[in-house]
Amino acid sequence: MSLQITDLSKHYGDVAVFSNVSLTVARGEFVAIVGESGVGKSTLLNCMAGLDSWDAGTVSLDGTDLGTLSDDQRALLRRRQVGFVFQAFHVLPHLDVAQNVALPLMLLNQQDDARVQQMLEAVGLGGLGARLPQQLSGGQLQRVAIARALIHRPALLLADEPTGNLDPTTATLVMDALINQTLAHNASLVLVTHSHAAATRADRVLELHADGIHS
Repeated sequence: MSLQITDLSKHYGDVAVFSNVSLTVARGEFVAIVGESGVGKSTLLNCMAGLDSWDAGTVSLDGTDLGTLSDDQRALLRRRQVGFVFQAFHVLPHLDVAQNVALPLMLLNQQDDARVQQMLEAVGLGGLGARLPQQLSGGQLQRVAIARALIHRPALLLADEPTGNLDPTTATLVMDALINQTLAHNASLVLVTHSHAAATRADRVLELHADGIHS
């Protein structure tokens, strides 16, 4: 999926979060976005998914202007074509690992236990499908989040500081799972990160500032 952002600006009241942000992500490309804390990286990622609003500019996914869609239409587009990996995991504690991973398929009225098991194997969680989240480490929980974000084979994956709470060795394992799975499905990947090690694995690194984004 191609992503096109043109002259995007976002304010909270009179305070500008960022202004005049323009960038393009090609199908299958991995782009990392870095920048100082508070500059609006996570907010920009939320705008890419249509989870947050903006004050000026456009966000287009494969030529579809998200600004012209209703909330329900945006939600349906995300459900079908976008995966999101959060830093805080956001797994459901009352569901086991396999059930957490299968959630996007359930929302699409699909059931594919074999695909769920294959995805768990692909991210290094084979044999752990029956465990509850509280029985897993932080690195394992992040890989559950990655598997869940990819299980419906989205064309665009957005990842917000997926290694921020992890030790370096576990962070490398998580990045391996993230990159390998997006490559396997030719998905576009946008990663927001403070990690130099994670950013250097991207095809391109962009730095977000209050007045725009620079390579």
